[in-house]
Amino acid sequence: MKNNILKSKSNNGKKNQWFNIKTVLLAGVLALTSCESNLDKINENPNDQASIDPKYLLTFVSKYTFQVDGDNMYASRMMIGTDGENSYQYMKWNSASFEVYTKALLNTGKMMQEAEKTNNKNYQAIGKFFRAYHFFNISLKVGSAPYSEAAKGEAGITQPKYDTQEAIMSGILSELKEANDLINTNDKIEGDIVYNGDALKWKKLINSFRLKILITMSKKTKVGNYNIANEFASIVGSQSLMTSVADNGELKFADAADSRYTMFNNSGYGSSLYMADYFINMFKDRHDPRLFTFAAQTTGAKEAGKALTDFTAYNGGNPTSPYSDNAALITAKNISKVNDRFYKDATNEPASVLSYSELEFILAEATARGWISGSAKTHYDNAIKASFNFYQTYVKNPGQYFAGFDVNQYLATPLVVYNNSDPLQTQLEKIMTQKYMTMFHQSQWTSYYDYLRTGYPNYPLKAGVAAPFRFRYPQSEYNYNSGNLNAALANQYGGNDNINSKPWWLQ
Repeated sequence: MKNNILKSKSNNGKKNQWFNIKTVLLAGVLALTSCESNLDKINENPNDQASIDPKYLLTFVSKYTFQVDGDNMYASRMMIGTDGENSYQYMKWNSASFEVYTKALLNTGKMMQEAEKTNNKNYQAIGKFFRAYHFFNISLKVGSAPYSEAAKGEAGITQPKYDTQEAIMSGILSELKEANDLINTNDKIEGDIVYNGDALKWKKLINSFRLKILITMSKKTKVGNYNIANEFASIVGSQSLMTSVADNGELKFADAADSRYTMFNNSGYGSSLYMADYFINMFKDRHDPRLFTFAAQTTGAKEAGKALTDFTAYNGGNPTSPYSDNAALITAKNISKVNDRFYKDATNEPASVLSYSELEFILAEATARGWISGSAKTHYDNAIKASFNFYQTYVKNPGQYFAGFDVNQYLATPLVVYNNSDPLQTQLEKIMTQKYMTMFHQSQWTSYYDYLRTGYPNYPLKAGVAAPFRFRYPQSEYNYNSGNLNAALANQYGGNDNINSKPWWLQ
């Protein structure tokens, strides 16, 4: 099996690019050799008591967290590879990585410890957000995982126990509730490359992410002591939430060393990565101009002189077909590459972990499910408008894509228009389809997890191939923490570490 292109060609670069402490420098203005050595010690030796200013750790963890993960776009039927069998495209992936424990969670914990020395509650609150974000994603990938004893090498815990998925989800909801109570406008937040020290925006992100966790648990009634629907309604009714794209939880890139867009200069994008027809056809069927910002014209259409905004100038490959069949479309000049801005523009667009658009889709779903009152259509329409606003704001020369476009007319077209009186499944299909259409290079694996829990949109799958529910545990856990791992496997999956074993949140 050929190497995964994005993983082999971008992740190695990402490791060099983002794990070096020099990433805490904005545009290379400062020289922090001592901080580099301190952070290296902390990563290598959890018992090291070195001190480091939490602002540097905040920058480091933020840059690590807010990167684009391209692998999910194969699994989510957005992109295809043409020079080998991509494991994500063909639903054959294997083990997860627990790298996040040492790169993000250990440094987050250190940031919180350092903040306690000066009683800065904001770093502690933001640390709780990062903990919640990463443990949420770890657990969705594998199921049970080290949580309550994780990243506690200083306390002598080198083989942490595994907590159940329910305990993790309940725990991070509590941590986010604590974070909401801690965040304040008095304590300074330096080193903040996400919100530039704006505590209120962090508060909005924290509470909005609480809603994301709850909606992801939609198959459950309770998580620990939390009644999901009641907790959701309580947060909506009493807490600060995102209200515009200005509140997006996103990282803006800069054309400077170690600060450029994740996929900038990625060789795979320039050679063998193309668009999936399933994704492209959603935009073509709806005459949705966001397509032009994602995809390039086919070579044949370009040679024929077709306009950039001609929907017939775009075509994708079948994600379930053999890669050689899709490669043949290249020879036929009838397949679209990814828009070259994703690998030629050093700043491109911000990368989000949670956007205002996604929040509005979450609110639309909760309204459709009867968790909160109001109009699901209003939230749905707001979400789509916010998505267009995002691309019209950040895509260079947006007029070439959106000239003459009227979003209100788009919302009234048959495949897009939302009806509050439709059956729940019809409403969910509308919400999930449009939510999916906003997530090209955004929000990491969210679209795939939405598919697993709702069935929408209905991904094409090769006959006899099931969509995996999870990743296997990494080999490092078998090597160094096998006792706790095997106990967790026995409790969850009857001892079988299989990608088709269904975790608690989907049962």
